[in-house]
Amino acid sequence: MTTLVTGATGFVGAAVARHLLAAGKSVRVLTRKGNDRRNIEGLAVEVAEGDLTCRSSLEAALSGCCALYHVAADYRIWVPDPDSIYRVNVEGTRQLMLAALEAGVERVVYTSSVATLGLHKNGSAADEATPVRLEDMVGHYKRSKFLGEAEVQRLIAEKGLPAVIVNPSTPVGPRDIKPTPTGRMIADAAAGRMPAYVDTGLNIVHVDDVAAGHLLAFKHGKIGERYILGGENLTLKEILTEIARITGRKPPSISLPHDLIMPIAYVAEFIARLTGNADPMVTVDGVRMARKKMFFTSAKAERDLGYHFRPANQALADAVAWFSQTAHP
Repeated sequence: MTTLVTGATGFVGAAVARHLLAAGKSVRVLTRKGNDRRNIEGLAVEVAEGDLTCRSSLEAALSGCCALYHVAADYRIWVPDPDSIYRVNVEGTRQLMLAALEAGVERVVYTSSVATLGLHKNGSAADEATPVRLEDMVGHYKRSKFLGEAEVQRLIAEKGLPAVIVNPSTPVGPRDIKPTPTGRMIADAAAGRMPAYVDTGLNIVHVDDVAAGHLLAFKHGKIGERYILGGENLTLKEILTEIARITGRKPPSISLPHDLIMPIAYVAEFIARLTGNADPMVTVDGVRMARKKMFFTSAKAERDLGYHFRPANQALADAVAWFSQTAHP
């Protein structure tokens, strides 16, 4: 039987599709017409053209599928039209899950994010049970993922959706073609374009470990449960210092206060609106997020799924190597 993967032309989705193929699965991928398909070039996958905002295309893509990995998401920290991100991450997720129920899909792995989880004020590692509310979500991306995950949980409870939820932390590694906000930061740091840093932190994980975790969640995960797929907790200074070591550059030594960056973010967003640039250099929500260290533990996934991750320095090295071999603006 066939497995449908959404988001397979993207960073995490491409890694999931490759791991499924390596496991001998028959893979169909849902992608929009005209989408950049470099990440699936040469892969033995069936391509179904469609869109998360078009229910009929979702039903067609799911026809004959016994499994679904819903990895696709609109991952932008800043959007000129906030409604667009909710149409994909919330309503698109709901429609896909309803279509999966109608198609009789036996099992679903839904890719959420650690963005939906609570954080500890003292910077210690949070887990799946750390308290959180919608009001805690900073920005439209986090809010949309929180609401999308809530839709999945509601359908599990009310309609018996056979779904397991995974919450990747901050994946890095090869084939980040867009790139993601973290990928852009790595590329800039590797090119010597980040001489300063702010006091924040991320949980860094190799994208291939996240992909392997998806398959483990499908096989061993409990319906309705969520599992953090993460790696090592590092401050931004530690991340940039490691990238400097990898590239032979001098590590950044200037620490910038958040309050100094915020006015720059407002100006960058204002310019982006005037020029139509959808990718401002720095965003207000990004600065707000950076006020907290996004540290997490994958202990539950390690215990219940058999999940494991490689050291963060290996993940960063693979990311730097890929960006150095790939044209990047």
